Amino acid sequence: MLTNVTPKSEFSARQNLRWLFILRNMLILAASLLLVISAYGLNIQLPEEQLWLVIVSIISVNMYTSMRLQTGDPVSELEIFSQLTIDVLGIAAFMYLTGGASNPIIWVFLLPLIVTAIMLPQSYAWYMVVLTTSMYTILIAYNIPLPSIEPHMPDPERLHPDMPHYSMLLNAYATSDRHYYDLHMFGMWFGFVFSAGLVAFFVVELAKTLKSQERSLAIARENALRDERVIALGTLAASAAHDMGTPLGTIAIVAHELRQDFPQHRFPDLHEKIDIMQQQVDRCKQALSVMSASAGEIRAESGRVMRVAAYIDDVINLWRTQKSTVKLNFFIDPDTVDEAEIIAERTLTHALINILNNAADASGDNRKGIEFHVAWDLRLLHIKIRDYGPGFPPEMVESAGRQPLVSRKRGLGVGLFLTYSTISRLGGTIRLYNAEPHGACVDITLPLLHAEPSEEENAING
Repeated sequence: MLTNVTPKSEFSARQNLRWLFILRNMLILAASLLLVISAYGLNIQLPEEQLWLVIVSIISVNMYTSMRLQTGDPVSELEIFSQLTIDVLGIAAFMYLTGGASNPIIWVFLLPLIVTAIMLPQSYAWYMVVLTTSMYTILIAYNIPLPSIEPHMPDPERLHPDMPHYSMLLNAYATSDRHYYDLHMFGMWFGFVFSAGLVAFFVVELAKTLKSQERSLAIARENALRDERVIALGTLAASAAHDMGTPLGTIAIVAHELRQDFPQHRFPDLHEKIDIMQQQVDRCKQALSVMSASAGEIRAESGRVMRVAAYIDDVINLWRTQKSTVKLNFFIDPDTVDEAEIIAERTLTHALINILNNAADASGDNRKGIEFHVAWDLRLLHIKIRDYGPGFPPEMVESAGRQPLVSRKRGLGVGLFLTYSTISRLGGTIRLYNAEPHGACVDITLPLLHAEPSEEENAING
């Protein structure tokens, strides 16, 4: 069983293994290119069969890595280090066949060390230091030299200035020495260019991955803070519901006594006001009953599966009971899918009604009323609510959803914060902006019942 794996680190470990697969492909390509250039371009006598065998072995390891990435098994730090160790042994075999430590690309041992230091904990980096240093040291003493490259000065005891070929041999040695120097410099230049490009590519892409993970963590942290505030508000709401029960009961009793003490035929205006007061008390009691019934319910218990069209009708009809005099312009996309389904949560219904109430309050007595646009397919539900009021204040657009607003101008405040929290919890998005020439818009996108989670959600959950 693999160790060193936690749910939070699994996504990062799999990403590291994927980058190791890409890096190994680049090393295989570079090694094959060097072998072809050396053997066929520079006519250097090399043990080609053994070198190609080493390259094929590394390719087979990379094929295994490719198949490994297709499975759903967790990736451990030990597995990544084992693959890096295999890479070091492959590089050592390649260096052994091409001059060992005298090879100008011996610096390639630094790449596994750099990758280990970036991907794995410090202890693995020190293990890699010991391994690469040992391989380098062994290759100093044990290797197959490159005699066809390195120049050799003729034996001076066997040469005399009066020999006819003396000057020719010296010139040949100088030419061979220059050729060896140029080839060595080319190897060092190629090594620098390749390592610089490889490190730049690898580090930049890895930095993008780290930024993506940091962004996911920031989103998760922000969601956690918002959930804490929602829990705090829920606790306060439960306490307020308990405390409001007695005063509401007292108000209802007093209203009933006032109705009996003051006859309607003598005090018609007073009875009209008493009726309004009793209606508001009944409304408060109903809201408290719904709050108590909904407390502690999870998503599967607090909602039921409904067709999207039926759910939208229920939301509109329920809102109509509160704002029956407000003009509502309803627009529905004709290309909607009848089979689309949604989980009709109470919290989602309350969130949509809250936005409709805010839009109605913002529009006021405007004859245009408010607009409700809706469209959906099998995956997503899109809702747009527009009013013709003065629009959102700039500070509200910037901080909406992050925290409850201190002021409740035009009916916006804690309700908007709870609406943001509800829609975000359900995997949706909400966006506020001002419309032209005046008014405000709220765009809502919600995943439907059979929608698949996005990559960003997988990254956060993973």
